[in-house]
This record gives sequence, C-alpha cells and structure tokens, in this order.
Amino acid sequence: MHVSTNILTWVAAILTIGIFSFLWKDNPFYKFCEHLFVGVSVGYTIALTWYNSVYPDLFNPLFLSPLSEVSLGNKLLLIIPLILGLCYFCRFIPKVSWLIRFPMAFVLGWGMGAAIPAMFQTYIVKQMQGTFLTPGIFARWDVLLWALISFVGVVCSVLYFFFSKEHKGALKVASETGIVFLMVGFGASFGYTVMARMSLLIGRFQFVLRDWLGVIK
Repeated sequence: MHVSTNILTWVAAILTIGIFSFLWKDNPFYKFCEHLFVGVSVGYTIALTWYNSVYPDLFNPLFLSPLSEVSLGNKLLLIIPLILGLCYFCRFIPKVSWLIRFPMAFVLGWGMGAAIPAMFQTYIVKQMQGTFLTPGIFARWDVLLWALISFVGVVCSVLYFFFSKEHKGALKVASETGIVFLMVGFGASFGYTVMARMSLLIGRFQFVLRDWLGVIK
C-alpha cells in the first residue's frame, strides 16, 4: 500500500468520495461537490465558447478587424447574431423577457431544419440502402434474412409514427411490429448506457484504489 503524495490526486479522491457519499444520504458534502462540479463545468464551457466561437467569429471581426480584412457588409451581417445573442439576456429583465422568444425560435427552427434531413438520410435512407444494396445479399441466406429483418424493422417503425390514419388492419399489425423493434432498440440503447456508466464507475474505483491508495497495481 502506497498512498499518493500528490495534492491534486488527494483533491480528486476527496471529491470522488463526496459524490459517492450520496449513496448513504443527501448531505452538505455531496451538495458542495455537486455545486463545484456544475460551477466548474459552466465556467469551462463559457470560457471555451468565448475563445473558440464568440471572440474569433463575432467579436474580433465585428469590432477589432479593420475594413481591409472584413468588409462592411460582413460586419453588418454579424450584427444579427449579436442582437440575437443579447436577446437571451433579456430573460433577466421582466419587462422585455419576451424578446428571448426570437433567438429561441431561430435556434429551434434552424436546428430542426438542419437535423431532420440529416436524421432522415442517416436513419431511414441509409438503412434502406444498406438493406437493398448489401454485397452478396442473395448468395447467403443469413445475410438475406438479416437484411429482410432490418428492412421490416425500418418500415414498421416508421409506420408506427404514421398518425394520419387510424391504426387498424394491416397498419395496426405493422405498427405493433414497429413497437417491438423500437423496444429492442431502446433496450439496446439502455444496455449500452448502463455499460458506459459501469465503465465510469470502474474507472473511479481504479483511481481511488490504485492512484490514491496504491492498494492495486
């Protein structure tokens, strides 16, 4: 057993134990570690956003760069995201808090417009292409079987979200089949999440027992 003498290792170990103390009950030590984690995360995110996005893409070209580097037209265009960003701070002023609707509507509208085609292309079109265009699909029965299962799963899962017509008859059978595929997918995702969290837990135990206490190698 060789206890670490590194002060940063001690700080990390104490904070780890503070978070694990929630398993006993909610306590001030856990709340301190939780608030510290949230504060550090927010501070790091703000600094990262400023130096990687706001300063080089907005502040510098709008206020610091001369017209020889950034044209007047581009500077005027940068005023639009500046105003939308400032509207977020209106949330703290009750009289003009409604102005926050504009940047939120813009972000949600742009996000949906960019995400829906990408999701459709990735999870529907590519899935169907992979089903029909699998190399050697007709040469091996097992490849053909899994391709058909994948095709049926994609089609039935999409039909489950088809609400323009009452689910009865063939549509009801297809939608219920889609529920089965959706539950399998959700179960696999949950299992993957659990395994990922268990990996994090094992990593913390290894840190405490190896790097801090030196019990294991």
